Amino acid sequence: MEASAGLVAGSHNRNELVVIHNHEEPKPLKNLDGQFCEICGDQIGLTVDGDLFVACNECGFPACRPCYEYERREGTQNCPQCKTRYKRLRGSPRVEGDEDEEDIDDIEYEFNIEDEHEKQKQSAEAMAYGKMSYGRGPEDDENGRFPPVIAGGHSRHVSGEFPVGGGYGNGEHGMPSSLHKRVHPYPSSEAGSERWDDKKEGGWRERMDDWKLQQGNLGQEPDDDPEMGMIDEARQPLSRKVPIASSKINPYRMVIVARLVILAVFLRYRLLNPVHDALGLWLTSVICEIWFAVSWILDQFPKWFPIDRETYLDRLSLRYEREGEPNMLAPVDVFVSTVDPMKEPPLVTANTVLSILAMDYPVEKISCYVSDDGASMLTFDSLSETAEFARKWVPFCKKFSIEPRAPEMYFTLKIDYLKDKVQPTFVKERRAMKREYEEFKVRINALVAKASKVPLEGWIMPDGTPWPGNNTKDHPGMIQVFLGHSGGFDVEGHELPRLVYVSREKRPGFQHHKKAGAMNALVRVAGVLTNAPFMLNLDCDHYVNNSKAVREAMCFLMDPQIGKKVCYVQFPQRFDGIDRHDRYANRNTVFFDINMKGLDGIQGPVYVGTGCVFKRQALYGYEPPKGPKRPKMISCGCCPCFGRRRKNKKFSKHESNGEIAALGGADGDKEHLMSEMNFEKKFGQSSIFVTSTLMEDGGVPPSSSPAVLLKEAIHVISCGYEDKTEWGTELGWIYGSITEDILTGFKMHCRGWRSIYCMPKRAAFKGSAPINLSDRLNQVLRWALGSVEIFFSRHSPLWYGYKGGKLKWLERFAYANTTIYPFTSIPLLAYCILPAICLLTDKFIMPPISTFASLFFIALFMSIIATGILELRWSGVSIEEWWRNEQFWVIGGISAHLFAVVQGLLKILAGIDTNFTVTSKATDDDDFGELYAFKWTTLLIPPTTVLIINIVGVVAGISDAINNGYQSWGPLFGKLFFSFWVIVHLYPFLKGLMGRQNRTPTIVVIWSVLLASIFSLLWVRIDPFVLKTKGPDTSMCGINC
Repeated sequence: MEASAGLVAGSHNRNELVVIHNHEEPKPLKNLDGQFCEICGDQIGLTVDGDLFVACNECGFPACRPCYEYERREGTQNCPQCKTRYKRLRGSPRVEGDEDEEDIDDIEYEFNIEDEHEKQKQSAEAMAYGKMSYGRGPEDDENGRFPPVIAGGHSRHVSGEFPVGGGYGNGEHGMPSSLHKRVHPYPSSEAGSERWDDKKEGGWRERMDDWKLQQGNLGQEPDDDPEMGMIDEARQPLSRKVPIASSKINPYRMVIVARLVILAVFLRYRLLNPVHDALGLWLTSVICEIWFAVSWILDQFPKWFPIDRETYLDRLSLRYEREGEPNMLAPVDVFVSTVDPMKEPPLVTANTVLSILAMDYPVEKISCYVSDDGASMLTFDSLSETAEFARKWVPFCKKFSIEPRAPEMYFTLKIDYLKDKVQPTFVKERRAMKREYEEFKVRINALVAKASKVPLEGWIMPDGTPWPGNNTKDHPGMIQVFLGHSGGFDVEGHELPRLVYVSREKRPGFQHHKKAGAMNALVRVAGVLTNAPFMLNLDCDHYVNNSKAVREAMCFLMDPQIGKKVCYVQFPQRFDGIDRHDRYANRNTVFFDINMKGLDGIQGPVYVGTGCVFKRQALYGYEPPKGPKRPKMISCGCCPCFGRRRKNKKFSKHESNGEIAALGGADGDKEHLMSEMNFEKKFGQSSIFVTSTLMEDGGVPPSSSPAVLLKEAIHVISCGYEDKTEWGTELGWIYGSITEDILTGFKMHCRGWRSIYCMPKRAAFKGSAPINLSDRLNQVLRWALGSVEIFFSRHSPLWYGYKGGKLKWLERFAYANTTIYPFTSIPLLAYCILPAICLLTDKFIMPPISTFASLFFIALFMSIIATGILELRWSGVSIEEWWRNEQFWVIGGISAHLFAVVQGLLKILAGIDTNFTVTSKATDDDDFGELYAFKWTTLLIPPTTVLIINIVGVVAGISDAINNGYQSWGPLFGKLFFSFWVIVHLYPFLKGLMGRQNRTPTIVVIWSVLLASIFSLLWVRIDPFVLKTKGPDTSMCGINC
């Protein structure tokens, strides 16, 4: 099926499959039908097998055999379009350079003709052994289109691109082999391979020569080959760890240890010195302080080994993008998920898609899949417009090296856009492109305006067909290839990355699992159509800010040393449109620049839901390859600590549930050791998809026509496909929590994988964040509720994953903290109310302290301050960002986190489920206008109550001290400090409550209320206009007057 030819919709369960054609024909940019030679104009002709002659298997550039042979004999031997070296085809004479090719010499094998009947018999036997039986019709069995799943031989690699041009495959002929491209596997560096041995021997010789040179026994030979330097550079690691300077990290660790000791002494003092006249207040405060100490330990110690990383993009290019050779960078499937186009504007999604299509990465290696989980025709039409605009935007970005490559962000940047631009035509073309983008925006806005009024009969497509997704809860699966092999060219005739629209099937009575289910559907669709070995997932509002972001990730994933055990590379989240002071800590800098760096030094950062490049095999539930084991220590066994010999557990390729235990074995071992039943239980009843899961280096299963692939893609997104499989429990995105990202990363780490935290100098991705107080609290509520769900699930880090022992303890501490932190809201709320109660009752949580005891408090506060300062010193976080994080920790703790605990308990105990709403990505026309908007929500009640109680307590305490004289001020200071600590932390919340108002500074309002209340109480107490008479004190004299 050609790109833009039609929308494929259907249901596998209902045996329906239709193709809805658009009213507009695709606009061919140049004649690429391949019938005439582009060099001489003659007909290309056919091969001896009757197929169309294809000179270049990489790009399919139309050239006849005489031109092909002349170019190989007399010319550069390269394809004129893709510059790839022409390979020798059958029947063509050899030329210089053919000896290096690994293809079979047809001169030696041209008389070795196989028996056609024997070939068909072997194919039938392989099909009978490998094909799944899952209720397909008889016609599929007769066609025999499905590849062998469990066969003795290896599957041949084809391109990450699925062919969408040409016709349907029929019977045993299928598609011509010329339409498939070959995936170039990674350079083998396994021990025992010839290439590995060469590297090892070469490295040994280099070290010996260097040693001899240092000893003076070997003269330095002149470097006759200028390319040797580049080859040596390509052999270097693609990345390296950059440890934090010891002058910064060692004092930090010493202060942490000192703070731990001081905290233990402080808690001992608190426990041994109760307040007898306020026992309830004392006990409550001590319990809260013990909880805070445990929470601090879980948060602090995973930051013990923080590291930075550096990548070397030039070495990546030297190793995998050598001039004159095929590009060997790994293909990448990019997933973008969206639900509601009214809350996630189509223009925002369009900018994300455009930035993906314009990435600095080989176009044939990129495939962009957009998941529309709301089955909205607005999203579909917007994506169609985006595909057309991409034909102009992508070449403009690559010609002038534009950054960022999201047009909305690029044209609104307030920078000198002429910096480093030397092309004379840049200004003219930029103006023309800006005009094109403004017209594109108008078209998108027109679609949005049209979608605001839904017609009674539902939406109708241009050809008169009803939109299949009119009922968003009951519709078939839909797939549309907007850009692909045919029609995927820009205005200059260059190929564009693939762009595919996907909307999974939804039916009543099925559990769809929200975003996690949508992501798993994308994994399967991409596995059938392109099957890239790596996948990047982005939210619809997170555009690519750094066009080399994927290359940064490949420096880790394709590194021969560390790449085999890396399950994903996580990038930090960065945001646009946040107010300068970041009132509600939207940037979350402390987490992304401190906590995540600390985790990177242990077993890797947690997965945060977006901006992450995955290894497909890790998402399939496989375990990382096992490295060579160290030789065991030999001892008598009498010492319990050293040299103890444990019984070796036999290594198994698959566990009891059919899960493959390692990826390091050969593909043939996998195919033989996993049974047909285990395949169905694990991956589902799709033979093509199961075959793709066995191809570690990616690629599309062989002998599959576009029609078969699209039909199978509709099958794998059917609503009942995951029934009785391991999807959502062991494979893909894990179900059971609305924060599926934490669970998914946790399962991978428990299997022994490690992750990488990549922080390039230019932020890789940028998104939008809710700057309104109510929206921000609702977002935090959703995160906290997901953590509570994980805490009560079987995947809780407190008791899951101990069996294999592959999750490091400090990593477990971090995961435990991500599930326990919402429960801190209960002691935090109590601790915030305590100062007001102390002021109103004239009690306190601590007894009168001596001078020696006061040292404990001083030391504790000093250690807290020193820890914060040293943490900021090695991380580079500003003190303002740290303080905003502390403030919102209190605000979110006594509001969103508290509600999350209550809702989580209701869900677990009473089965009452709560639905979360998608955070709005729409922006206000006014700068930060949304910041001042007041939106009422019940989340505002607890912080408001705490704030009012503390203000009343301060007023009452000061008034009482004024009344009772000088001796009352001493005990009051501790209570006032306690209460002011609460008020200062809630200050941003109070600003959010007041909204824009008349722009009167909030601090002025606070002090005005406080002083007015104090003077009012004093006025009532003194009452100077009433004459007071003095008499005897009856309480002292005892006279009943």
